[in-house]
Amino acid sequence: MRIVVLVKEVPDTYGDRKLDLETGLADRAASETVLDEIGERALEVALSYADAHAGTEVVVLSMSPESAAATVRKGLAMGAASAVQVVDERLAGADLGLTAEVLAAAAKRTGFDLILAGNGSTDGVGGVIPAMVAEILDLPHATNLNSVELTDTSVSGERATDGGTMRVKASLPAVVSITERLPDARFPNFKGIMAAKKKPFETLSLGDLEIDADDPAAARSIMIQVSEKPPRAAGVKIVDEGDAGEQLAEFLIQNRLA
Repeated sequence: MRIVVLVKEVPDTYGDRKLDLETGLADRAASETVLDEIGERALEVALSYADAHAGTEVVVLSMSPESAAATVRKGLAMGAASAVQVVDERLAGADLGLTAEVLAAAAKRTGFDLILAGNGSTDGVGGVIPAMVAEILDLPHATNLNSVELTDTSVSGERATDGGTMRVKASLPAVVSITERLPDARFPNFKGIMAAKKKPFETLSLGDLEIDADDPAAARSIMIQVSEKPPRAAGVKIVDEGDAGEQLAEFLIQNRLA
């Protein structure tokens, strides 16, 4: 079985997050970059299955700038057999549609029985890429799973809903996204880090995938304006001198919150 895991380099959640007001893109130089935690958890699901089932091949797939190669290689150090990175200057600021199109094409070129991903990256938080990839590839998808059970022919798991939980199941090949309810990822050990240097690492371009980023017939999001988020204004402090209730009621009415 071949499992392709979608991973992404993102700004560290513990660092500053800023927009470049000229491009409207995230300023990735404002903080350190890391492999997205939810992608690591998806990789852990694949590696755990591979540990218990000989003959399983895990491939990490990322659409990212060339500078992210070292971050993507962490997936190899964790235990993935190979990596595929799509690098192209025309993908800077790619919208969700183009991103899904590229990932679907790269996964199809690589070959897979299952595509695993997190339910939403910590930078864009789109939360729709797995479903869009499945739609492009015309595959069943099971999204937002809190657990994953995998066999040679199917994948199943539990999804939380507002009213409870449901069990979902799909035949392979399929696309699955997982939540943070799945276990933390393993840490790369020294042996894994050294082995990662010799593992296959393929770099693809849009030309290799035969995708036109500027296709006029394709739906694309266009940014028309960007501005910095205004600073938070100071709150209103109510001192109880016997009339705190009246002050609170007046505040709620003035701000149309009542």
